[in-house]
Amino acid sequence: MRTGWLSFCLMVGLFVCSAALAQSAKNYVFDDAAKEATFRELIGELRCPKCQNQSIADSNAELAVDLRERTYQMVQEGASKQEVIDYMVARYGDFVHYQPPVTVATSILWWGPLGVLIIGGIVVVLRVRQQRHREVEWSAEEQAQLDALRQRQKGENE
Repeated sequence: MRTGWLSFCLMVGLFVCSAALAQSAKNYVFDDAAKEATFRELIGELRCPKCQNQSIADSNAELAVDLRERTYQMVQEGASKQEVIDYMVARYGDFVHYQPPVTVATSILWWGPLGVLIIGGIVVVLRVRQQRHREVEWSAEEQAQLDALRQRQKGENE
């Protein structure tokens, strides 16, 4: 009984996996290995605008499927890798490419965290130095208590 159930589950799992693999590979037949390599590279580099951090190769969102189809068409028509990337960036912005260019607008994202760390480190060092050099002022009552404690300690040590 157990073996039959296990075999059934294994067969269903294999069927589902093969159906998913057939779904992802459908309609992507290439007559040139270079075009197929370009297509595979592009769908790994282009990000699905809807799925936040999934490539269009990994996402099953309708938008990702449309982007894969458009990429396939452009590669089949002879478009270069850069032409496809430029086309996608023109329509969906720099976010669609996993390696956005360094521009004035994106430089804040590239260098901002480093700047915050440097400024924070400088502030910490200055505050520590300031606290070390500051004189501690005692009130007359506190000074009297401190002197009494010192005298008591001297008496215990002798």
